[in-house]
Amino acid sequence: MSWRPTATRETLALRARVLAGLRAFFDGRGSLEVETPLLVPSPGVDAHLDAPAVLLDGHRGFLTTSPEYAMKRLLAAGSGDIHSLGPAFRAGERGALHEPQFTMLEWYEVGADDRGCMDTTEALVRAAAALGDGVLRHGGEEADARAEGPAFPRLTFAEVFEDATGCDAFDPDPARLGRLLRGAGVRPPGDCSTEELMDLALGAVVQPELGLDVPVFVTDWPTDRAALARIRPDAQGRPTAGRFELYACGVELCNGYHELADPDEQRSRIEAENARRVALGKEAYPVDEAFLDALDAGLPDCAGNALGVDRLVMLVAGVGTLLETRPFGVRTGIGPR
Repeated sequence: MSWRPTATRETLALRARVLAGLRAFFDGRGSLEVETPLLVPSPGVDAHLDAPAVLLDGHRGFLTTSPEYAMKRLLAAGSGDIHSLGPAFRAGERGALHEPQFTMLEWYEVGADDRGCMDTTEALVRAAAALGDGVLRHGGEEADARAEGPAFPRLTFAEVFEDATGCDAFDPDPARLGRLLRGAGVRPPGDCSTEELMDLALGAVVQPELGLDVPVFVTDWPTDRAALARIRPDAQGRPTAGRFELYACGVELCNGYHELADPDEQRSRIEAENARRVALGKEAYPVDEAFLDALDAGLPDCAGNALGVDRLVMLVAGVGTLLETRPFGVRTGIGPR
């Protein structure tokens, strides 16, 4: 194990400029920077996200996977537009694009929907890219994010999924997905559900082709991927989530929503996600009643986004891994990789 930093001084200097630029961007828009707890009694419930458990003074808690619940309590209390820039944690995430500790930028815009939040996101990414040469790079691919470059396209989940796989995103053919995955070098387990096959296809077949020339927004996700987003009909009248993700050079940068404000619907989704966790052999997480109480008190109409800062720096710097954007990986002093 080397004692040396994992990033060069040049990249760390660029990282510092990006962090300062992100803060200046939101300061210029009148957004209030807030700090939220890193150790929480409930990390939020997602079947596919696992939070590191921690014992402190004899009490069990979790390192936060996102500041979302705490920030929504602030919104319900009348904070207005807010943003947070700091560490988040996810257990079991390792690889070129994943670290168990990473830096997250999360913000909420009162009175905005997901479309308005995409406008903000595009302006933010262009401002960050301008701290380099305006072009995002990764894995030999380039995406033009210069101020004078083309607008970031907005394509629906159904469009990008069908284009890459030939399958209807709302009624996919499991056999076809299996063949596509095997052709991409992925061998799915024999008991894979259609949803799990779609997840594998997203990662192996769809995402690598997104944002190769210019960053692209993927909008209008299926309702089973709504998470904390509102549901609305798409152009064909099908229910879809007011959710978007931004991709550049095949890399997912962020995940934004027109935020769900109905406490009963939110509780139902939390219970469903906990049931999925149990079915996967995972621990059911505690329900954050304070968060639900805040929704009951009244969350203002708003949109929010969570952006991976390390990934943004990686693309601006043109380096290959998240470790190259940080002075040290979280695993440096805690055992073998």
